[in-house]
Amino acid sequence: MAARRFYYSDSISAFLNRSVNEIIGELTLASQHDINEETSSSWVEEIDTLKEALAPFSGHGSVYFEYNIPRMGRRADVVAVIDGIVFVLEYKTAEQKFHRDATIQVWDYALDLKNFQEGSHDRVLVPVLVAPKEKDKHCCLELKHFEDNVYEPLMVNAHLLGAGISKVLDSIPHEVQLKTADDIWAKSGYEPTPTIIEAAIALYEENTVEDITKHGGDIDKASVELANIIESCRNNNRKAICFITGVPGAGKTLIGLNTAIDQFNRDEKAVYLSGNFPLVEVLQEALARDYVRRDKIKAKQEKRKACTKEEAKSKVKAFIQMIHHYRDLYLEGTTIENGRIVPMPDYFQSHSDKAYVPSEHVAIFDEAQRAWTQEELGRFMREKKGIKDFPYSEPEYLISCMDRQPDWGVVVCLVGNGQSINKGEAGLKEWIESIYRSYKDWDVYISEYLMRSGDVTKGQMDLVRSQIKSREELHLKMSMRSFRSEKVSIFVNQLLALQKEDAASTLRELDNYPIVMTRSLETAKRWLRDHNRGSERMGLLASSKAERLKAISINVRYQPDFVHWFLEDDRDIRSSNALEDTLTEFKVQGLEIDWACVAWDADLRLSQDGKSWQHFQLRSGTKWQNINKPINREYQINAYRVLLTRARQGMIIVVPNGDHGVPPDETRKPEWYDGIYNYLKEIGIKEL
Repeated sequence: MAARRFYYSDSISAFLNRSVNEIIGELTLASQHDINEETSSSWVEEIDTLKEALAPFSGHGSVYFEYNIPRMGRRADVVAVIDGIVFVLEYKTAEQKFHRDATIQVWDYALDLKNFQEGSHDRVLVPVLVAPKEKDKHCCLELKHFEDNVYEPLMVNAHLLGAGISKVLDSIPHEVQLKTADDIWAKSGYEPTPTIIEAAIALYEENTVEDITKHGGDIDKASVELANIIESCRNNNRKAICFITGVPGAGKTLIGLNTAIDQFNRDEKAVYLSGNFPLVEVLQEALARDYVRRDKIKAKQEKRKACTKEEAKSKVKAFIQMIHHYRDLYLEGTTIENGRIVPMPDYFQSHSDKAYVPSEHVAIFDEAQRAWTQEELGRFMREKKGIKDFPYSEPEYLISCMDRQPDWGVVVCLVGNGQSINKGEAGLKEWIESIYRSYKDWDVYISEYLMRSGDVTKGQMDLVRSQIKSREELHLKMSMRSFRSEKVSIFVNQLLALQKEDAASTLRELDNYPIVMTRSLETAKRWLRDHNRGSERMGLLASSKAERLKAISINVRYQPDFVHWFLEDDRDIRSSNALEDTLTEFKVQGLEIDWACVAWDADLRLSQDGKSWQHFQLRSGTKWQNINKPINREYQINAYRVLLTRARQGMIIVVPNGDHGVPPDETRKPEWYDGIYNYLKEIGIKEL
């Protein structure tokens, strides 16, 4: 049976006239699972309280029980559509009191419907937390809404549920709608855009990428094409390298995780690899926590001991690893002969637990453009591993590991354009040149976009022209991160390229994605708190070279535990939501938050004529030093590109006022900051 959006639906009139047993029967059949006594009792209580609360509204709407919220992988207990207004009800029948987690849960349901369900974009949504046995004095019927017409949750008991609904209807303009209009809403398109953490959890819970993303989009097509390439290589004993490109936030990491988890679930070994330590650590921790949570529930049902956090993390590490761990694993038992890595004589025969050939046939390298040059990898191997004259760049070495497979293998390179932020990063050209030098029998799957992008020259592409198999599906053109606007990355690129008119034009199209600015960090924090709702995440960001932000209490030299920053809620002072700690580009690349404050320092400032950027770093306590190397200037621009594209829903930019100081402070001249601020203002960014 196909999955259903909801288990039971009816007009309010029909619902009031049907028996409790009839409704329970339909719910049970639709669930396709054994229903325990606790669930059945909860349904009875929900039905009884609703019949009483909805009695005055017979003929005015519809009810939907167990309504699916795809992005979150959960179901809202009840959705009642009354005269076009959508009430999202979450019952806590076993609870005597209102709990913060439950309030956030029902608010999240309403926000997800508003943001991702087509039929809800123009609707008023009112989340309602129902604790049937709670005392009247603890209930809250205050109506407070935001610009998108999603209200703060009402908190009611069984007695006041009807009163809460009546108050909403008395306060908000509405009109009677037919049941057909309600059902059109209930079945309207749902296109979720999860964070990478949410997506990883959903995929790990055996959802598919189609379940959690926009249908028919770039990600669907790229995932299908990649699966087809893997299958073709498996069937034909071929080796291939696939380059997947896309704008920031397009979903490249999601495709990589989906591929790794999909192969894993088919008992085909695959591994997702990244050199991005924060990303790997956050994903491993999030997946392990979720696995423990789910296993506790399952263990209770099966009357067994639940798995430990350490056991869960071990499972996760089977398919999500740091690239350096993978690299070191397949160095073991090897030596260098005539400029090539080869197995040491008799090593593997005498160590049955060791393997020269990778256990995985599919390896996905995220942020492949950040793989190290031969110079950088050689330096690391010499200083950290005691290996002299290491012969490979990181791209060539990683391909060489998969080339050890006797039959087939696939290397997937996820490539982010304009996101190189550190020295020693090889870029795409080294991948191409490595293929040309040593792997001329491999197939190269690539999009025409990459061949035109400028990340590799025509001459470099010509080296492997005979191996290329063009696949347009391997380029992702639309950003998922900013689901409110797919043009945020375009705007940021224009802003940093000093294309003032183009940036101003694109900004005017971002009407659903607020971008504002201020000179005050406290004002910025208030703005974030006013916009952040439910379990949404907000946070402070700044460049790693923004050292004079210390004057406004942002110390970029102190980098907090980023796992806590991304995963804890605002009850924890280590959480991003506490707005106390700031992360730099090195800790947030590849991850995202809902609402961001980007603090802009004098490390990247405008020339006097406003026609070029000037690049600086603080080398002493008294003055800034010019950054002269072109590659380091590029890294700095890319750092701001990363920071300005982290927010999914909106951002505020803080440009301090600067201060001459007494005695004179030569590191915070007001004119430097004024130049940046005026440029942003000229583009059209609203000043608070």
